[in-house]
Amino acid sequence: MKIALLGYGKMGKMIDSYAKKRKHRICFILDRDYEKGSLTEADVAINFSVPESAVSNIKLALENKIPVVCGTTGWLNRISEVEKFCIKNNSGFLYASNFSIGVNIFFKVNKYLAKLMSPETHGYKASIKEIHHAEKLDSPSGTAISLAEDIINSSVYEKWELGTQKNKSLKIESIRDGDNPGTHSVNYISKMDEISIKHNAYKRDGFALGAIIAAEWLVNKKGIFSMNDVLKI
Repeated sequence: MKIALLGYGKMGKMIDSYAKKRKHRICFILDRDYEKGSLTEADVAINFSVPESAVSNIKLALENKIPVVCGTTGWLNRISEVEKFCIKNNSGFLYASNFSIGVNIFFKVNKYLAKLMSPETHGYKASIKEIHHAEKLDSPSGTAISLAEDIINSSVYEKWELGTQKNKSLKIESIRDGDNPGTHSVNYISKMDEISIKHNAYKRDGFALGAIIAAEWLVNKKGIFSMNDVLKI
């Protein structure tokens, strides 16, 4: 499989390494002021760029009929635009806020728990806490937003808010410190007790491997997909 890497920071370099271990070839690299290789040779593109470049990078691949796996967060206010562009160009697009297999299982556990812990029924208040390395640009993380949206869909909460907990808003606490690859916890607190679920990433390798697995799955497919399609969960 020939891969175009859109963004060549820490994650891009790690994906490059894992792709070669799985006998794939990087045929194109695009970074801020750097371009190497041939995009049109690619079977699939993987985008881990900065949020400001995400949409233009994705569209560049899609208009060349190259399906795109995207792990960049912080640009989702334009995701419907990208999905429409994908359909118009008869290509494939797969976005995930997190490509770790463990996190995608965590998403399922969170959805199920949210249905059980309805605050109007049991008196629990939900909150989310996420911790990432100091270099992460967006806050809160895309993973935290995904967790929040799934809770909101099964509760009386109407929206999430960063750092505050109002009557019908779900609080997300976001911390940037050190070199933490990613820790996410969902907490439910009542006057009687507390229930928590947590995912702690030890290193970024799981994200890179998951993105490559998604790319292998996406080759020659057309439409809009998620990691649920890849993992069949």
